Amino acid sequence: MNIITILVDNNTITDRYFLGEPALSFLIEADGKNILFDTGYSDVFLKNAKKLDKNLKNLNYVVLSHGHNDHTGGLKYLLDLFEDTKHKPKIIACPDVFCQRYDDIDGDFGCPVEKKRVDSIFNIKYTKEPYFITDNIVFLGEIPRNNDFEAKQPVGLLKESNVPDFVQDDSAVALKTGKGLVIITGCSHAGIVNICEHAKQVCKADKIFSIIGGLHLENVTQKQLESTAEYLKNLNLSSLYACHCTGFQAQCRLNSITNIKESGSGLEIKF
Repeated sequence: MNIITILVDNNTITDRYFLGEPALSFLIEADGKNILFDTGYSDVFLKNAKKLDKNLKNLNYVVLSHGHNDHTGGLKYLLDLFEDTKHKPKIIACPDVFCQRYDDIDGDFGCPVEKKRVDSIFNIKYTKEPYFITDNIVFLGEIPRNNDFEAKQPVGLLKESNVPDFVQDDSAVALKTGKGLVIITGCSHAGIVNICEHAKQVCKADKIFSIIGGLHLENVTQKQLESTAEYLKNLNLSSLYACHCTGFQAQCRLNSITNIKESGSGLEIKF
């Protein structure tokens, strides 16, 4: 059985008393591997994991969906967890994950941990290409952006070059199951439609069974929202766990056309 546990989300599951923060972290237990997908903003992912009796010292891999601090801020606490241990998980990410980002409102919001510090502790696989963790679990690498309605607006600036940042390092994971693909995404800056289409091509699969993660549909154009809704409707998903940066209005719209499920810190999803 495959289990995906939400260690960190903006929301928490009712009456379970886990911690939440405006960030994201999942634990993927599949194919005999323990994979941490993003680390949230702080040490909340560790506190919730402890309450769930999830031993993160047994991690095999850490996947970073992209380099924003609400997905990589917890790295400093992960470094502390593994610094003096012989067993260390392998980190997988796109090459630009440690690029520094900023804007005039929020200031710096790239990864708060220096690349050289992470490199000194962990074995890191930087790749723009898809990387198969197992036969059934794949990091999708850099996502081709092929449609005319997604990933059209930058998110702040790249600090070194001071140019608009389109978050080219944004990626996701696809999990093959007997019922179809499960897509696990961080913020979907590349666009959830682009991500799904790339996953189907990489995995040579037609059916997407479920999507879990942030869809970055808050304050998007009506064209993007409606085009995304139409695409997801046609997927005939078994379930959609649209959390983190999806946005309330988008969740309401998607709830009218597909099977949205409640999500939040502490939720365990079994496939």
